[in-house]
Amino acid sequence: MKLTVSKDAILEGLQNTQSIISVRSTLPVLYNVCLKAEQDRLWLTSTDLEVTVRTSVAAKVSRTGGTTLPARRIFSIFKELPVSEIEIDVDDKDVATIRAGASFYKINGISEDEFPPLPKFQGNRVYSLEQAEFRNMLQATSYAASSDDSRPMLNGVLLSFKGGKLSVVATDGRRMAMWEQDAEWGRDMEGEWIVPSKTVSELLKALKDEGKVRIQIAESQVSFEFGNLLTISKLVDHAYPNFRQVIPPGSDQRISLERELVMHAIRRVALLLTDRSGSITLSFSKDHLEVSAMATDVGEARERVAIKYSGKDVTVAFNPDFLLDPLRNLSSDEISFEISDELSPCLIRNDKPFLYVLMPMRIK
Repeated sequence: MKLTVSKDAILEGLQNTQSIISVRSTLPVLYNVCLKAEQDRLWLTSTDLEVTVRTSVAAKVSRTGGTTLPARRIFSIFKELPVSEIEIDVDDKDVATIRAGASFYKINGISEDEFPPLPKFQGNRVYSLEQAEFRNMLQATSYAASSDDSRPMLNGVLLSFKGGKLSVVATDGRRMAMWEQDAEWGRDMEGEWIVPSKTVSELLKALKDEGKVRIQIAESQVSFEFGNLLTISKLVDHAYPNFRQVIPPGSDQRISLERELVMHAIRRVALLLTDRSGSITLSFSKDHLEVSAMATDVGEARERVAIKYSGKDVTVAFNPDFLLDPLRNLSSDEISFEISDELSPCLIRNDKPFLYVLMPMRIK
């Protein structure tokens, strides 16, 4: 294999593929990125056996072929090179000679025959969405997924294509984020699937502002194809809990708040807390909201925010991180805060088809 490729192009390709590579693996080849030169393209593939990412960049190919090279090492090398073009020449023993201006490297690779093949995909359910739209859905919900391995069904984001709606849901049992909008797919396309959190994280880094994303789903796998990037992932093989039953039917108070104003007040007050299990308190009374926190060994913090409110006085406590997550992942100027009392679930909504259910903490 011999080719010349621009530095910027191969760095972008490596950036899109190397982040899924495990830092600990029993298979040495999984630390590598597979490089395959065909005609005028260089294909780059990486995998951790759960997620596979493939992309391609333009290249001047003198001799076709393939190999695998240590992904993070060559990325570090290419990033520091002072020239705009890189020549890669790989011999039949998978030793890569890299030349760029006055720089010269020899990197030992591993045969592409040892690299896991690209998963064969035969999904018959295909959906198409705008990239920016899909990214917004994932960004508005994925933070609520659980990281507790004892509940694997919650370690991902649910994609539900049912009843003429697309629902994107994440929950860890203490809070739930959901984006739901109308969708036009036939009844034979209905179903629910859980996409692992790691896959969602990769998609959020790669999805663009323009263009479509093609989602194809098989029995145990899902693929996402957009631009020149293909991501194939195993699905979480568990049934998702009934997320609709945790949505409260209504609340006594619905309060409009300026998202950024409230978010910054909560963030400042929460700086006092030293324990992740600590809570902040929101006290609603006529025309103002008081955000407060108390830490036994540190002291206390209070901040008042002017709001339009004329209902009964209500005081409720929350985990500050759980409260801040939707506020920093939404772009709306205003949100609505729906509460009934200090023990009932709270609802946060905005002008999008989004809702967030959060359980309060007991006030000490």
